[in-house]
Amino acid sequence: MNAPLRAATTIRALDFNDAQDVRRIEGFVADAGASLFHRPAWLTGVASGSRQRQFGLLAERLGAVTGWLPLTEVRSRLFGKALVSSGFGVGGGILATSEAAERQLAEAAQAHARNAGFASIELRGGTVPAGWVSWSDKHCGFARMLASDDEAELLAIPRKARAEVRKGLGFGHRVTVGRSAQDLAAHYACYSASVRNLGTPVFPKALFRAMIDAFPDHSDILTVWQDDRPLASVLSFYHGGAVMPFWGGGVFAARGARANEVMYFELMRHARARGMIRFDFGRSKTGSGPFAFKKNWGFAPEPLTYCAWSAPGSRPRNIDPTDEGYSRKIALWKKLPLPVANTLGPWIARGLA
Repeated sequence: MNAPLRAATTIRALDFNDAQDVRRIEGFVADAGASLFHRPAWLTGVASGSRQRQFGLLAERLGAVTGWLPLTEVRSRLFGKALVSSGFGVGGGILATSEAAERQLAEAAQAHARNAGFASIELRGGTVPAGWVSWSDKHCGFARMLASDDEAELLAIPRKARAEVRKGLGFGHRVTVGRSAQDLAAHYACYSASVRNLGTPVFPKALFRAMIDAFPDHSDILTVWQDDRPLASVLSFYHGGAVMPFWGGGVFAARGARANEVMYFELMRHARARGMIRFDFGRSKTGSGPFAFKKNWGFAPEPLTYCAWSAPGSRPRNIDPTDEGYSRKIALWKKLPLPVANTLGPWIARGLA
């Protein structure tokens, strides 16, 4: 008697216009407890807001989804072409139910990169495919459980940082939470000033609008005000029981007013009211100012493992702002008038996905 043939795994590109296909992937991601950055909605929002095309590879066996690799096709005149999983995210990578599916998805991604002229592939998490270069010393993630109430939350913050939070709360700043055009304008005013002061090009305002639209029930903007002036603002996502403050910043006056401290504490309070149980402070560059800020709030750094593949004869793109080659450019960018930085920044930042 002949042995029964084993069903083969097939790999194909996801059709983002096929609502049923997209729902299947959303379900697969949810069942796996995977990251926000694995969701097709994330890729679609990024594509709409940055004009970098979404792409995804789907593994199937006997009609069931067995693997998924979300990708953003990044094209930049300054930084070259790369497939990134996932664009503008801090997570992503291969999600699969078997080693065979993982291997086939990696091979299919390499084939797509070669055929479409992408010099490299970057995976921000997940399995490291055989032969790829990986590293765990550049970024750390910060997350912890939320406390049961406001006082317990304050006590969870180390003494020096807690004193700064109490000082900020004593100013009586007005705090708003919303998703309107006014909320977005306040957020962009704070965020663009913050990244300019750090020497970084600002992302397009359209990206933030698109991401809010992509997650209508799972995103909002919290802003701290001094009278009618926004001091600090953060765009957050809610996923898997966690609040994720993702894009946040403050104007120069925010420091003296302790507006950033108030912003994150108020976000913790707001997240508990929404039923969240974890605060995911996101990633920070190892040894950076934000890295120290999060540690001072009592968050323990967890190294993040990323990996990359490069086509023969090519190098991975370099978008590391701490690289010595960028130091002079960063110093010059900090001196730009904000309107100039906000005009030039989005064109450059689209390539930093």
